[in-house]
Amino acid sequence: MIALGVLGIELSPAHDLVTGPVLTTTPALAALTMGPVGTLSAAALAASVNATSATYNHSWGTQTQLIIGNFLGIIVVSVAGVILSNAVRTRRQSELDQVRRIAVAAQEVVLRPVPELLGPVRTASLCLTAGTGALVGGDLYDAVQTRYGVRMIVGDVRGKGLSAIRAVAVALGAFREAVHYEDEVQEVMNHCAAALRREAAVPGTYSQTELPEVLMEGFTTALIAQVSDEPVVYLVNRGHPPPLLLREGKVRALMPAVPLLPLGFEDLADGPPAEPESFPFLPGDRLLLYTDGVIEARNGDNEFLPLAETMEEIPADTSPQDFLDEVHLALVRHTEGRLTDDVAMILVDRLA
Repeated sequence: MIALGVLGIELSPAHDLVTGPVLTTTPALAALTMGPVGTLSAAALAASVNATSATYNHSWGTQTQLIIGNFLGIIVVSVAGVILSNAVRTRRQSELDQVRRIAVAAQEVVLRPVPELLGPVRTASLCLTAGTGALVGGDLYDAVQTRYGVRMIVGDVRGKGLSAIRAVAVALGAFREAVHYEDEVQEVMNHCAAALRREAAVPGTYSQTELPEVLMEGFTTALIAQVSDEPVVYLVNRGHPPPLLLREGKVRALMPAVPLLPLGFEDLADGPPAEPESFPFLPGDRLLLYTDGVIEARNGDNEFLPLAETMEEIPADTSPQDFLDEVHLALVRHTEGRLTDDVAMILVDRLA
């Protein structure tokens, strides 16, 4: 805008005004916000305005030294601007990378990889954080072997950042404690819901900037699965995407017969508490628990990832971890590397 303003002055009857010092500020100001490429573009525009005005006003010969001085000023300021812009961008990127590393490290402390072998199943886990600046999401998962069988949880806390990580830690803490003492799997889910309610009710738990997000989006979708020596899997699904069962090359979604509200909406529920639902889970079957970041991943045409078809295309003899790696690659190809939501998955292979 400055360069165009100077050009307007130079092409008007007011061209006697000395505008060279104003023109040299163009690349300096561009360096503050536009980066090296923008700085060089602004410098080229300023130089073009300087040459155009000199030619239009027939200043070559009478004011040659002044014109050359303007060019030299633009060059010096441009070089300094590029150096400054690079330094600022490098520093900002370094600070952002540091914050990202701290945030991801905090998330990894809470989310530990699941063991490869748990009782009658082989398991694998995968967690991917979307490229959303320094924010980390609220996906959660875990698998624990108990006297009741292998109990697993996959969930998604609404929102991002520290408030989401706090809710993830609370939910997982309640799950890891309750799975060893509660006979009924639905009671484990109730413990997670109660823990989240208690946490949200503590004064000062959330800052003034976090509180609106917690009040508006303070719910968690969660799925708890239990696999014991019986050839079945017990599920309690609180508003979460249904797990996918792969059997003999075909995928089936284990849809709940009675949809339940997510955690945080207990006051809206009516009727008796729902019982866990059971589905056949035979030797050789594979069960995928996942968060909505998987099925809501979109490509350039705004199409969702066909997760069931992707699972059916993976060879049957693929190990659980390699299976999840193949799903990861399919996600990367589908989104062209632009993952917009966090992803968490647990794959469970029934051995016997």
